[in-house]
Amino acid sequence: MALTTLVMPGSAGNAADNPQATERGVTDIVPVPVEARPDPGSNFTLTAETVIRAEHQAKDVGNYLAGLLRPATGFPVPVVDRYDLGKKSAITLELGDAGSRVGDQGYQLHVTKNGVKLKANTTDGLFGGVQSLRQLFPADINKTTVQKRDWTVSGGKVLDYPRFRQRGAMLDVARHFFKPDQVKRYIDQIAQYKINTLHLHLTDDQGWRIEIKSWPRLAEIGGQTAVGGDPGGYYTQEQYKDIVNYAASRHITVIPEIDMPGHTNAAQASYGELNCDGKPVPPRTDIEVGYSSLCIGLPITYKFVEDVIREVAAMTPGKYIHIGGDEAHATSDADYKTFFDKVTPMLATYDKKAQGWHNIVVTNPPTSAVPQYWDPARSNADVAAAAKRGNKILMSPANKAYLDMKYNKDTKLGLQWAGLVEVKDSYDWDPATFLPGVTENQLAGVEAPLWSETLRTSADIEYMAFPRLSGIAEIGWSPAATHNWDKYRARLAKQGPIWTAQGINFYRSPQVDWK
Repeated sequence: MALTTLVMPGSAGNAADNPQATERGVTDIVPVPVEARPDPGSNFTLTAETVIRAEHQAKDVGNYLAGLLRPATGFPVPVVDRYDLGKKSAITLELGDAGSRVGDQGYQLHVTKNGVKLKANTTDGLFGGVQSLRQLFPADINKTTVQKRDWTVSGGKVLDYPRFRQRGAMLDVARHFFKPDQVKRYIDQIAQYKINTLHLHLTDDQGWRIEIKSWPRLAEIGGQTAVGGDPGGYYTQEQYKDIVNYAASRHITVIPEIDMPGHTNAAQASYGELNCDGKPVPPRTDIEVGYSSLCIGLPITYKFVEDVIREVAAMTPGKYIHIGGDEAHATSDADYKTFFDKVTPMLATYDKKAQGWHNIVVTNPPTSAVPQYWDPARSNADVAAAAKRGNKILMSPANKAYLDMKYNKDTKLGLQWAGLVEVKDSYDWDPATFLPGVTENQLAGVEAPLWSETLRTSADIEYMAFPRLSGIAEIGWSPAATHNWDKYRARLAKQGPIWTAQGINFYRSPQVDWK
C-alpha cells in the first residue's frame, strides 16, 4: 500500500485567512483518507442554483446525494446529465478514469470555488466519496427541516481507497427483535462510515427471525419469544428481501446468519423432530449459552438445514451465508465435525460460500470459507493454521470490536464478559498484529458485532454503537500508517454535531472533547 500523505489543517492557510470558515475540512473526514490536501481558499457554497451532474450509471448515487441535501437546504438540487454543462454551480459525479490507485471501492474528490468533482471507477466508489463529501457540509445539512444559513463546503483534494475489502457491522435481531424500519435506520447510520456488509444474526436460542416457508413453525412459534419475555417477531420473506434491497441501495451487502449446530433452542422448540428424543424443548428467554444442539445423527436435521439454506440463499444476492458454529458446547467434537462436513458443502449447491465464527476452522473448511475471529485471546493456533491454508480471516475480537460491551462499570446497557471497552480501547488495535500467525494479507477485513441481550430500542443500538463503530470503520478503511488515537479523537469530536443533527443517541465519552 502506498505511503499515506496527509496535510493537516493549518498547513495550507487557516480560518483567519478565510471568512467562510467551515466546521470540518478534508483532513477531518472519518475514516481518515489515504491522502487529503486542504485548500481553504477554495471553499464551495451550495446555492439554490446548484445542480448534481451524473451520467446514467451514476444517477442512483446522484439521487441519493440530492436526497441528503434537499431537506435542510430547501433547494431543488436537480440531478441532470453530466454533459449538461451550462453555467450553474454543480456537484459532478464522474464514473470511470479515476486511476488505478483508487481501485473499485475508492474515489477522488476535488472541492473548488466553482464546483465539486467526485470521480470513481465504480458506483461503490462514488457512494463512498459521497459519504466523505457530506461530512464537509455544516452539520445542519443532516436536519430534516429547512435551515436558513450558508452551505459552505471546505475546499481541498482527497484521494482515498480502503485498506480491507470487507468492513462490516453485525446486528443481533434474535435476542431482541428489531423491526424493518429500525434495521434500515441502522443501515443508513453505518453507511456513513463506508461499512459495506451488514451481518444479520437471524436465529438463536431466544428467537427465530426469518420466515422459512417449508418449515413455517420456525417463525410462528420460534419467532414469538425474546430475551426477558419481551415481544418477539420475525421478518416475512418479503420484508427480508426489502431489507436486503434497501441495504444494496446503500452499497451494503447483507450476510444472513443461521447459527448452528448450537444456539438452536428456538428451532428445537418449534419442531420436536429436530431433537434426538423427538420432543419439542421449552422456549428459552434467558441469556445462557452453550446448552442447545441439533441432533447430529438424524437425517431430518440435514433436510432441515438444507431447506433453510435453500430458502435463505434464494433471497440473498450476496456471496456469503453465515453458518454460525460458536459455543456448541452441547455438541461433541466428533459430532461437530460430522455436522459441518455435511453442511458446508450444501452452500455451494446454492452458489454460496460460508462465513462462520472462527470455531469452524477445526473442521478444515474450504479456503473459500471466512472464519470470523471473536475471541479476546491474543493467540489461536487453529486460526493461524487456517490462515496459512488460505482462509481469509475476518477480525472481530470481543474486547475490541464487540459494540455491546459496556464502556465502563456504570454503563447501564451491555455486558462485560470480554471486559470494559471504552472508545480508545476499541480504536487502539491493529487487526494485522492482533493474532500471531495472521498477517495483513491473510485478513478479509473487520466487523463490529452488536449483540442485543440488553438492547430493546434504536436508541439503545445507537448508544452502544456510536462512537465505537466509526473507529472500527476507520480501522477497516484507513491505512495502518494513519492510526493515531490523539488525531482520531480530535476528528471524532467533530462528528458529534453531525450525530446530534441526525438524532443519534451517542455515548459522550469523557475521552473525547465534544465541543
